[in-house]
Amino acid sequence: MFIRPARGGDREALYDVCLRTGLSGQDASALYDDPLLLGEVYVGPYLAVEPDLAFVLDDEADVVGYVLGARDTRAFERRCELEWWPALRARYPAPPPGRPWTPDEHLHQLIHHPPRTEPSVLAEHPAHLHIDLLPRAQGSGFGRRLLGRLIDRLRELSVRGVHLAVDARNERAIGFYRHVGLQTLRQTDDALIMGMALTS
Repeated sequence: MFIRPARGGDREALYDVCLRTGLSGQDASALYDDPLLLGEVYVGPYLAVEPDLAFVLDDEADVVGYVLGARDTRAFERRCELEWWPALRARYPAPPPGRPWTPDEHLHQLIHHPPRTEPSVLAEHPAHLHIDLLPRAQGSGFGRRLLGRLIDRLRELSVRGVHLAVDARNERAIGFYRHVGLQTLRQTDDALIMGMALTS
């Protein structure tokens, strides 16, 4: 397996990895009627807005993992609002109130009302990242190497710190992030925000 920059033709493969790891690291394929939707929310914005911070893990047959980043989360959110979300909002209507939403509709809601990162997190950790690996690529050091590739690039760009959000139920991912040096910045019942300083 080797790490390389993402290419334009990788979108379908990255969307597939996102779907196959979208249930707290497990396969979410059975949850969603639209198999592209999870990738449209969690992968597509990075490929469109910051493609130079997208790296993939390739086993010469398939893409088996990726790490995606944004050097300035506030600027990334603004650009997505202008360049990414409008077209998706035209394709995916906001879910109706008054009844429980399907998993697809929960993602529709995120498209229409994407979360904004709290300024208190961004003060010391302005960048953020998103990483996923298929099970066959886990447990052999490739996740650490993939994460290291992005962190090295963020350091080259003089970024002060990086953060990520992780589902509180995903104990394996939380353990991995702690092992590579991320610390919990804040925690709710549903998620942890974890971060790492990149400059001394």
